[in-house]
Amino acid sequence: MPGRRALGRLIAAAGLLMMAGAGPAAAAEKVIRIGYQKYGTLILLKNKGLLEEKLAPLGYSVTWAEFPAGPQLLEALNAGAVDFGNTGEAPPIFAQAAGAPLVYVGYEPAAPKGEAILVPKDSPLKSVADLKGKNIALNKGSNVHFLLVRALEQAGVGYDEVKTSFLTPADGRAAFEQGSVDAWAIWDPFQAAAEQTIEARQLTDGTGIVSNYQFYFTTRDFVQQAPEVVEAVLTGVSEIGAWTKANTTAAAEQFSPLIGIPVPILEKALSRQTYDVKPLSDDVVGQQQEVADTFFELGLIPHQIDIASAVWTAD
Repeated sequence: MPGRRALGRLIAAAGLLMMAGAGPAAAAEKVIRIGYQKYGTLILLKNKGLLEEKLAPLGYSVTWAEFPAGPQLLEALNAGAVDFGNTGEAPPIFAQAAGAPLVYVGYEPAAPKGEAILVPKDSPLKSVADLKGKNIALNKGSNVHFLLVRALEQAGVGYDEVKTSFLTPADGRAAFEQGSVDAWAIWDPFQAAAEQTIEARQLTDGTGIVSNYQFYFTTRDFVQQAPEVVEAVLTGVSEIGAWTKANTTAAAEQFSPLIGIPVPILEKALSRQTYDVKPLSDDVVGQQQEVADTFFELGLIPHQIDIASAVWTAD
C-alpha cells in the first residue's frame, strides 16, 4: 500500500504549483493549524520550534491549538478548525463513523506496554480471569476499552460477565483509590503515576493482546493541496521522536510542568513508548479495522466503517 513514500512523489509537483500560483505575499499567508495534547510527540515538536524552520522555505507558518483529548481534537479537524493532529486508535474510529473527512498519514509503531489493567496492590485478584463479576473503570470507547475486550476474551471471560464504569482518567483514579471499582484500565502517563505513587499492580498490559498505536491525521483536502507540508510535519515528528528516545530525562523534564507529573514517573511512561513515524502497512490497517469492527459489535459506533478508505495514498 502506498504511504509516506507516495507523498514524496507529489512534493516536487506540488511545490512548483505553489510557486506558480502564489507570490511571496500569498505564500506568507499559508498556515498549517496543528492540534496537540499535553502528552505526546507533537507538544515536544512545538516546544523545540523545529517545524517552523522546516516550513518557512515552503512559505508556510504554523499555529498550535491544545486539546484535552483525542476526540475533541478530531472534532476540531471535522469542523475545519485544525489541519493536522494525532491520537490513539479509538478516536479516529468514532470520528470516521461520524463522517469526519480525516485521512491517516502515518503511525507510530506498537507500544503495548503503554496501557494496562491495574488493581490495588493488596487486591486478591491475580489474573484477568479473576475479573469475572468485578467492576472495572475505563474511558468509554478508548484504546483501553479494546484492551479490556481482548484481554477478557483471551482469559475466557465474556464482556457481559464483568461490570464497567465509564470514567475519565481523573475520575477513574479517584474511584480506584476509593475502592469503588475493582480494577482500572488506563494508559500512560496515568498508568505510570498509579504504579509509582499508590503501587497499583498490573494484571496485564497490552503485550500479546493489543498494539496500542498512535496515528497521525490530516484532512483529504489539506494533503491534496499541500502534500509537501504534510511530509515536512511527519519528518519533524520523526526527528523529535529520535531526540526523545535518546534524551528521555530531558523530555520528561519538559513534560513535567505541563502536566503536573513528576519527572521520574514520566521517564517510566516515556520508556514504554516507541518513537518513529511510518506509512500505514496493510497489517496496521487490518488491526485498526479489527478495533473498528469490535466497537461496532459492542454498539459503540452506529455502523461499520472501512479503515482502508481513510488511508491517504497518492493514487
